[in-house]
Amino acid sequence: MDENKIYRNLFRYCILMNEVKKRIEAVTNMLRGLTTTSYKATNIEFMCLQIRKMLELISMGSLVLNKEEFDAIGKKYAQFWNARLILQDIERLNPAFYPIPMEEVPSSRPGVICDLQNKTSGFLTREDFVKVYEKCGKMMHANNPFGSQADLDYYTTMIPEWQNLIIGLLNCHVIHLKGVEDIYIIHLKEEGKDDVQGYIFERVKDTGI
Repeated sequence: MDENKIYRNLFRYCILMNEVKKRIEAVTNMLRGLTTTSYKATNIEFMCLQIRKMLELISMGSLVLNKEEFDAIGKKYAQFWNARLILQDIERLNPAFYPIPMEEVPSSRPGVICDLQNKTSGFLTREDFVKVYEKCGKMMHANNPFGSQADLDYYTTMIPEWQNLIIGLLNCHVIHLKGVEDIYIIHLKEEGKDDVQGYIFERVKDTGI
Protein backbone atom coordinates (compact mmCIF):
# COMPACT_ATOMS: atom_id res chain seq x y z
CA MET A 1 0.00 0.00 0.00
CA ASP A 2 1.13 3.54 -0.75
CA GLU A 3 2.95 5.01 2.28
CA ASN A 4 0.93 8.24 2.18
CA LYS A 5 -2.30 6.25 2.24
CA ILE A 6 -1.07 4.19 5.18
CA TYR A 7 -0.50 7.34 7.21
CA ARG A 8 -3.84 8.82 6.14
CA ASN A 9 -5.48 5.66 7.47
CA LEU A 10 -3.73 6.10 10.78
CA PHE A 11 -4.63 9.80 10.90
CA ARG A 12 -8.34 9.06 10.34
CA TYR A 13 -8.40 6.51 13.10
CA CYS A 14 -6.60 8.82 15.51
CA ILE A 15 -9.21 11.52 14.81
CA LEU A 16 -11.88 9.13 16.11
CA MET A 17 -9.81 8.26 19.17
CA ASN A 18 -9.22 11.95 19.88
CA GLU A 19 -12.99 12.39 19.92
CA VAL A 20 -13.30 9.49 22.37
CA LYS A 21 -10.61 11.13 24.49
CA LYS A 22 -12.50 14.45 24.56
CA ARG A 23 -15.66 12.65 25.67
CA ILE A 24 -13.68 10.88 28.41
CA GLU A 25 -12.49 14.30 29.59
CA ALA A 26 -16.07 15.61 29.61
CA VAL A 27 -17.24 12.71 31.79
CA THR A 28 -14.20 13.05 34.07
CA ASN A 29 -14.88 16.74 34.61
CA MET A 30 -18.46 15.99 35.60
CA LEU A 31 -17.42 13.16 37.92
CA ARG A 32 -15.01 15.54 39.65
CA GLY A 33 -17.66 18.20 40.02
CA LEU A 34 -15.89 20.62 37.71
CA THR A 35 -18.97 20.84 35.47
CA THR A 36 -22.63 20.19 36.13
CA THR A 37 -26.08 20.48 34.60
CA SER A 38 -27.30 21.40 38.12
CA TYR A 39 -29.47 18.25 38.37
CA LYS A 40 -28.27 14.76 39.31
CA ALA A 41 -30.48 12.96 36.77
CA THR A 42 -29.38 15.13 33.84
CA ASN A 43 -25.74 14.80 34.90
CA ILE A 44 -26.10 11.02 34.68
CA GLU A 45 -27.97 11.25 31.37
CA PHE A 46 -25.18 13.43 29.96
CA MET A 47 -22.47 11.00 31.05
CA CYS A 48 -24.38 7.97 29.75
CA LEU A 49 -24.76 9.68 26.38
CA GLN A 50 -21.00 10.33 26.22
CA ILE A 51 -20.22 6.71 27.06
CA ARG A 52 -22.63 5.46 24.39
CA LYS A 53 -20.96 7.71 21.82
CA MET A 54 -17.52 6.46 22.90
CA LEU A 55 -18.67 2.89 22.32
CA GLU A 56 -20.09 3.74 18.91
CA LEU A 57 -16.80 5.33 17.86
CA ILE A 58 -14.84 2.33 19.15
CA SER A 59 -16.99 -0.17 17.28
CA MET A 60 -16.99 1.76 13.99
CA GLY A 61 -13.31 2.68 14.11
CA SER A 62 -12.03 -0.32 12.19
CA LEU A 63 -14.26 0.68 9.24
CA VAL A 64 -12.80 4.17 9.00
CA LEU A 65 -11.35 3.46 5.55
CA ASN A 66 -14.67 2.29 4.17
CA LYS A 67 -16.91 5.35 4.07
CA GLU A 68 -20.09 3.69 2.83
CA GLU A 69 -19.90 0.91 5.42
CA PHE A 70 -18.98 3.39 8.16
CA ASP A 71 -21.95 5.60 7.29
CA ALA A 72 -24.30 2.60 7.13
CA ILE A 73 -23.31 1.41 10.60
CA GLY A 74 -23.67 4.96 11.93
CA LYS A 75 -27.23 5.06 10.60
CA LYS A 76 -28.02 1.77 12.30
CA TYR A 77 -26.90 3.21 15.61
CA ALA A 78 -29.24 6.14 15.01
CA GLN A 79 -32.20 3.96 14.04
CA PHE A 80 -32.18 1.22 16.65
CA TRP A 81 -30.48 0.39 19.90
CA ASN A 82 -29.61 -3.28 19.77
CA ALA A 83 -25.85 -3.15 20.22
CA ARG A 84 -25.54 -6.92 20.00
CA LEU A 85 -26.97 -6.99 16.46
CA ILE A 86 -24.96 -3.95 15.37
CA LEU A 87 -21.73 -5.58 16.58
CA GLN A 88 -22.63 -8.72 14.65
CA ASP A 89 -22.98 -6.60 11.50
CA ILE A 90 -19.60 -4.98 12.09
CA GLU A 91 -17.99 -8.33 12.81
CA ARG A 92 -19.24 -9.67 9.48
CA LEU A 93 -17.53 -6.74 7.76
CA ASN A 94 -14.33 -7.03 9.79
CA PRO A 95 -13.95 -10.07 12.10
CA ALA A 96 -10.98 -8.36 13.83
CA PHE A 97 -12.84 -5.11 14.51
CA TYR A 98 -12.52 -5.03 18.30
CA PRO A 99 -9.45 -3.26 19.76
CA ILE A 100 -6.86 -5.47 21.45
CA PRO A 101 -5.73 -3.89 24.74
CA MET A 102 -2.01 -4.05 25.39
CA GLU A 103 0.35 -3.19 28.21
CA GLU A 104 3.99 -2.22 28.05
CA VAL A 105 6.36 -4.20 30.25
CA PRO A 106 10.13 -3.81 30.72
CA SER A 107 12.00 -5.90 28.18
CA SER A 108 14.81 -8.31 28.93
CA ARG A 109 15.99 -8.12 25.33
CA PRO A 110 19.16 -6.10 24.66
CA GLY A 111 18.41 -2.70 23.12
CA VAL A 112 14.67 -2.99 23.69
CA ILE A 113 13.10 -0.72 26.32
CA CYS A 114 9.75 -2.46 26.63
CA ASP A 115 7.68 -5.26 25.18
CA LEU A 116 3.97 -5.28 24.43
CA GLN A 117 1.77 -8.01 25.83
CA ASN A 118 -1.97 -8.58 25.81
CA LYS A 119 -3.85 -7.34 28.84
CA THR A 120 -5.80 -9.99 30.69
CA SER A 121 -8.03 -7.78 32.85
CA GLY A 122 -9.02 -4.19 33.59
CA PHE A 123 -10.55 -3.38 30.21
CA LEU A 124 -13.93 -3.34 28.49
CA THR A 125 -14.49 -6.73 26.87
CA ARG A 126 -16.72 -7.28 23.88
CA GLU A 127 -19.31 -8.79 26.22
CA ASP A 128 -19.05 -5.78 28.56
CA PHE A 129 -19.56 -3.51 25.55
CA VAL A 130 -23.11 -4.73 24.91
CA LYS A 131 -24.11 -4.58 28.58
CA VAL A 132 -22.78 -1.06 29.10
CA TYR A 133 -24.31 0.21 25.87
CA GLU A 134 -27.72 -1.11 26.85
CA LYS A 135 -27.48 0.18 30.42
CA CYS A 136 -26.61 3.66 29.18
CA GLY A 137 -29.43 3.48 26.65
CA LYS A 138 -31.98 3.15 29.44
CA MET A 139 -31.07 6.68 30.56
CA MET A 140 -31.93 8.09 27.14
CA HIS A 141 -35.68 7.83 27.78
CA ALA A 142 -38.03 9.40 30.30
CA ASN A 143 -39.12 7.24 33.20
CA ASN A 144 -42.50 5.56 32.97
CA PRO A 145 -44.41 6.88 36.01
CA PHE A 146 -46.24 3.53 36.25
CA GLY A 147 -43.10 1.41 36.02
CA SER A 148 -39.77 1.05 37.79
CA GLN A 149 -37.63 4.17 38.04
CA ALA A 150 -34.01 4.54 37.02
CA ASP A 151 -31.65 3.77 39.90
CA LEU A 152 -29.51 6.90 39.92
CA ASP A 153 -27.31 5.58 42.71
CA TYR A 154 -26.46 2.55 40.54
CA TYR A 155 -25.33 4.80 37.68
CA THR A 156 -23.40 7.04 40.08
CA THR A 157 -21.41 3.97 41.11
CA MET A 158 -21.03 2.34 37.70
CA ILE A 159 -20.21 5.27 35.40
CA PRO A 160 -16.68 5.74 36.82
CA GLU A 161 -16.11 1.98 36.55
CA TRP A 162 -17.33 1.86 32.94
CA GLN A 163 -15.13 4.80 32.01
CA ASN A 164 -12.08 3.17 33.61
CA LEU A 165 -12.74 -0.02 31.62
CA ILE A 166 -12.93 2.01 28.40
CA ILE A 167 -9.64 3.72 29.25
CA GLY A 168 -8.15 0.31 30.04
CA LEU A 169 -9.21 -0.90 26.60
CA LEU A 170 -7.90 2.08 24.66
CA ASN A 171 -4.95 3.44 26.61
CA CYS A 172 -2.61 1.27 24.55
CA HIS A 173 -4.28 -0.91 21.95
CA VAL A 174 -3.82 -2.65 18.63
CA ILE A 175 -6.36 -2.14 15.85
CA HIS A 176 -6.81 -4.01 12.59
CA LEU A 177 -8.45 -1.82 9.96
CA LYS A 178 -10.57 -3.56 7.34
CA GLY A 179 -8.64 -4.25 4.15
CA VAL A 180 -5.23 -3.40 5.65
CA GLU A 181 -2.53 -5.89 6.62
CA ASP A 182 -0.57 -3.37 8.67
CA ILE A 183 -1.10 -3.33 12.43
CA TYR A 184 -1.76 -0.01 14.14
CA ILE A 185 -0.66 0.54 17.73
CA ILE A 186 -2.42 3.43 19.42
CA HIS A 187 -1.53 5.36 22.59
CA LEU A 188 -4.37 7.39 24.02
CA LYS A 189 -1.89 9.40 26.07
CA GLU A 190 1.84 10.02 25.94
CA GLU A 191 3.89 12.27 28.18
CA GLY A 192 4.14 15.78 26.74
CA LYS A 193 1.61 15.10 23.97
CA ASP A 194 -2.05 16.11 24.02
CA ASP A 195 -3.28 14.18 20.99
CA VAL A 196 -3.63 10.45 20.49
CA GLN A 197 -0.47 8.91 19.03
CA GLY A 198 -0.39 6.07 16.52
CA TYR A 199 2.32 3.82 15.12
CA ILE A 200 2.36 1.45 12.16
CA PHE A 201 3.86 -2.03 12.17
CA GLU A 202 4.01 -3.77 8.83
CA ARG A 203 3.25 -7.47 8.72
CA VAL A 204 6.43 -9.36 7.86
CA LYS A 205 6.10 -12.49 5.78
CA ASP A 206 7.69 -15.64 7.16
CA THR A 207 10.74 -16.38 5.00
CA GLY A 208 11.41 -19.68 6.72
CA ILE A 209 14.88 -18.55 7.69
